[in-house]
Amino acid sequence: MANATKSDRLELRLTSDQKSEIEQAAALSGRTVTDFSVSVLVREAEEVIRFERELHLSKKSWDAFNEILDRPAKPVSGLADLLKRPSVFSD
Repeated sequence: MANATKSDRLELRLTSDQKSEIEQAAALSGRTVTDFSVSVLVREAEEVIRFERELHLSKKSWDAFNEILDRPAKPVSGLADLLKRPSVFSD
C-alpha cells in the first residue's frame, strides 16, 4: 500500500494548541505532519475496528461455551440428506 496513489483528503478543524502539539510531535518523530497524522489516525482506526470485532466473554460465559464444545456430537435428523442435495448456490 506504500505505492498507492493518495487522492482522497480528510479535513479537520483543530484548536491552535492541538495543531501546535501535532506539529511538535511530527517534528520530534522526524516526519511530516501529514505522515504523522495519517499513521496515528490509521493505527487508532484499526484498534477500534479490531476491538469491535473481538468476542468479549466473561470467564463464566467462556467456560460454559467450552463445556458445550467439549460435549460429544449428536446426530442431527435429516442433516446427512441435506448435505447430499445439490447446492442452491451453484450454477
